[in-house]
Amino acid sequence: MRQQITNILQQSWFSPFILGVIVINAVVLGLQTSPSIEKLTFGMLDVLDNLCLAIFTIELAMKLFTQRLSFFRGGWNIFDFLIVAISLTPGAGGLSVLRALRILRVLRVISIAPRLRRVVEGFVTALPGMASVFLLMAIIYYIAAVMATKLFGVSFPDWFGTIGESAYSLFQIMTLESWSMGIVRPVMDVYPQAWAFFVPFIMATTFAVVNLLVGLVVNSMQEANEVETIEATDNFRDEVLTKLAEITAKLEALEARRD
Repeated sequence: MRQQITNILQQSWFSPFILGVIVINAVVLGLQTSPSIEKLTFGMLDVLDNLCLAIFTIELAMKLFTQRLSFFRGGWNIFDFLIVAISLTPGAGGLSVLRALRILRVLRVISIAPRLRRVVEGFVTALPGMASVFLLMAIIYYIAAVMATKLFGVSFPDWFGTIGESAYSLFQIMTLESWSMGIVRPVMDVYPQAWAFFVPFIMATTFAVVNLLVGLVVNSMQEANEVETIEATDNFRDEVLTKLAEITAKLEALEARRD
């Protein structure tokens, strides 16, 4: 029984089937946000949603049955378990807000698609290096927020009245969202030399620190891809060696019979 279920999980059609269910479930959950569409379907959307959840639950139960406690040794298995557990949370009473988290089932596509897994693994691998960059950015933000509050707080209290307001305004400037006409040019009408503060800030954050973060993530993704390639090569080599050993054993057995 256990081996039969394992064979089903390892079938080539199984992962694409689960991926298709995830996509269908994502569409259903999106349609359920429209009351008019939900009325036209006469409750079919709820049926499809429950059917998708049932499929996810059965898949999870199959993996738990075949892998037992070793199931929880895999990070992606734990991720799938939490997503399904949240989906099974009752929707009544104080837990009703958790039912809105059903859309998190769509995240299961990450654990199904190898390329998406590689992106997430690269991001997670980059986190230690990113911590140093975030610390550097926090220092730059604190210094810039204090300076902006001192320089422009009196004339523009809504934007730079406090350190918190200055930090938020500087974050808007860093994202380049209406930074020029929305904030910087009005400030320059009062303080013509303000460009000497804002331009270096943008150069240091938007073009330097943010690109450094992107570089760390890309580098980690490349390393994760190299590790996966090496593991795949090693697995292929082991399979080839195993088959060669089997063929050699059969040939030796045939020669022994002839003798």
